[in-house]
Amino acid sequence: MPKNLEHQFSMLVREIRKEYVGNGPKEITTKFIGSWAISEMKGNLTNVEKFMITSEHGEQMVHETRTRFVKEIYKKPEVLLRFENLMGSKVVRLFSDINIKEDIAMTVFVFDQPIEGK
Repeated sequence: MPKNLEHQFSMLVREIRKEYVGNGPKEITTKFIGSWAISEMKGNLTNVEKFMITSEHGEQMVHETRTRFVKEIYKKPEVLLRFENLMGSKVVRLFSDINIKEDIAMTVFVFDQPIEGK
């Protein structure tokens, strides 16, 4: 598996996050396993979110809002098409979550065919 494709995928994730959220993750690593692309992102939270999580219910609020918002971004056909064009495969499923305390997010993109060996 060429590292270049993993890097291109990571850069596309960062670009989309920056475009829709206002900032992209500071670090991002993508690994391909079978038909999965797994992206781990560190340094996701904005300054406002960092401030919000110091309040009593802030952590839960930021987690719920960010998780829901990210999933909505990846439902957009124009966003999915960018990943599908890069990978030459259709996105069939997506899983995303963030650990607010550690500021680490994970997104798993499931494609309709194995992407290893591309």
